[in-house]
Amino acid sequence: MTKSRELFGEIINPWTGIIRGKAIVSSSKISFLGDVDIETGIIVDPFSDIRGRSIRNTVFIFRGGRGSTVGASVIYGLAKRGNAPLALVTIEVDPVVVAGAIFAGIPMISRVPEEIFDIVSSGDIVELIPENSKKAMIRVLKG
Repeated sequence: MTKSRELFGEIINPWTGIIRGKAIVSSSKISFLGDVDIETGIIVDPFSDIRGRSIRNTVFIFRGGRGSTVGASVIYGLAKRGNAPLALVTIEVDPVVVAGAIFAGIPMISRVPEEIFDIVSSGDIVELIPENSKKAMIRVLKG
C-alpha cells in the first residue's frame, strides 16, 4: 500500500496542473555557479551531499541558494540545454534562485517547512499541486 504525506509551501513561480517527479534532496545551500555542471545537470561540488547526482528532470529540493548572481544565468542555461529540474523546492527564498526560475520558466515553491528533509529522500516520488495562486501542496508518495 502506498502512503503519502503532505506539506505546503509558497508558490514563487506558478504553473498549471500537477507536477510529478522523482525527488533529489540536499539539505545544503546550492550555488548554481560552480556546484552544478551546466552541460549535464550533475552536481559537481566535492563537498555536496548529492555530488555526482543529476538534477535534470527531477523535483529538486534544497535549502536555498548561495553565491554568485550569475547563478540565475546558470539556471537559465540548464533549461536551454534540457538539463533543468522539473521544479525547484526550497526552504529559504533566495533572489538569485527566484530570478533563475522565472527566466527559465521553472516552477518554484519556497518557504517549505524544514521537516521536508526528514520526510523526503532522494528517489521518492513527489507531486506539486497548486492549491491557489499563492500556496501549493507537496505530496510525498512512498511505497
